Amino acid sequence: MTAEPVIIIGAGIAGLSAAISLLARGVDVIVLEKEAKPGGKMREIMVEGQPIDAGPTVFTMRWVFDELLARTGKSLEDLITLQKATILARHGWSDGSRFDLHADRNQAADAIGDFAGAAEARRFRAFLADVADIYQNVGLPFMRAQDTSLTSMMKTTGPAGAMALLRTQPYKCMWESLGKYFKDPRLQQLFGRYATYYGSSPFHCPPNLSLVAHVEQEGVWYIKGGMHKLATALTHLIRTLGGTVRFNTLVTGITPQKGHVTHVAIASGETLAARAVILNSDAAAPATGLFGQAVKQAGARPAKRSLSAMTFSTLAKVEDFPLHRHTVFFSDAYRAEFDAIFGEGKMPPSPTTYICAQDRDDSSPDPEGRERLFFLINAPANGDTHTYTPAEIEQCAETMRTLLAQCGLTLSAQSEAQQVCTPTDFNHLFPATGGALYGQASHGWGSFFARPSPRTKIPGLYLAGGSVHPGSGVPTASLSGQMAADCLMADQGWTSR
Repeated sequence: MTAEPVIIIGAGIAGLSAAISLLARGVDVIVLEKEAKPGGKMREIMVEGQPIDAGPTVFTMRWVFDELLARTGKSLEDLITLQKATILARHGWSDGSRFDLHADRNQAADAIGDFAGAAEARRFRAFLADVADIYQNVGLPFMRAQDTSLTSMMKTTGPAGAMALLRTQPYKCMWESLGKYFKDPRLQQLFGRYATYYGSSPFHCPPNLSLVAHVEQEGVWYIKGGMHKLATALTHLIRTLGGTVRFNTLVTGITPQKGHVTHVAIASGETLAARAVILNSDAAAPATGLFGQAVKQAGARPAKRSLSAMTFSTLAKVEDFPLHRHTVFFSDAYRAEFDAIFGEGKMPPSPTTYICAQDRDDSSPDPEGRERLFFLINAPANGDTHTYTPAEIEQCAETMRTLLAQCGLTLSAQSEAQQVCTPTDFNHLFPATGGALYGQASHGWGSFFARPSPRTKIPGLYLAGGSVHPGSGVPTASLSGQMAADCLMADQGWTSR
């Protein structure tokens, strides 16, 4: 079909998805990745020889990958082993209360009734009905749309979408909206945490982000061997389909000639001809000149950076608290946490802590001895202006341990080889971000329309990734890659082989 291949820069989920989408339609593809492994933010870290997921840990919206793989004649089950979760997450508070959010909505409602009273259970059912409405009438059309301007989206969603959006009162913040459903502040915290899935604050993001509750009710899956298995499986599929994936290959420049991208320069001195380029990086990266001055106009700096994180990957023995695969320990000063991060650019004094216990699921017995643990606390995206010192890292670890102890969990026999990742480290891994892991913060009702689209001002150059429409998260990053491939095919006038 093409004299030169399409070059995809970055083997994150968006880049891998774009490659599969193009290969399934007969387009030659080369994927270039600066790291030694695929996955991008879907990273795997080794601690004492054991692999620990150190990026996304929740797999939802599997239909995105079902549709992608159907083009190749494959299914997810051909690539990875999946187990559907019956408990979405376990939650703990310093007053000793604990709550399991079940995947089955009837079980979830009953559990909420036992936890916070029958009135809260009734309001939970109303909440689920409303978020299902916004997901079906606004969320899905938005995620699939190439043109996300307000005018275009009003035409796409029609009156039903407009009414669904208005019912959420988009001029309010998520926290305020949740207050009409949940009077128990613990439940308000629990469902307000979905804002952080977009790297945002529940006190500043619009209510429609609550649609994550519906997404998780539709299904959360565990991937046997960890999330990174998905990235390695997609890489293998690309090679099976005839594509090329090159690791340890740093791209230093993208060259347009006569107004169209034609070449990619590699740090080794090699230059590759390209029919078109899909750039799977943060949208801010080209704007800073990381890929050459000629393509700076293709990038877009975010109005406000999303959350970063401080993470700890370790082996340890857990005592006194029964962890689940996904467990969240909430801070008593929830608003102060986001005020510190977004208002002051500082680490929160008492951060909510998420733990992924990778050796646990719904059916396995609790591990004996040490187990693989991934800890995450929210942090400001200041990794390009601040270097976190060992003393600051230890202070963060101490505040985290204090919260865990208050909630009833203690750790022992912790690995001395634990791996820590700060906003500074994330900025090194993902340049031009300051460590922001979700692109721009989704603050304000118009923030969704501000994310860059796949098409850039430079013909033949397309963007993909979590900072690009339709946004952050594993399935939405995949959709961005598939959308970039669709735009490229349409603009080139290509049809499937």
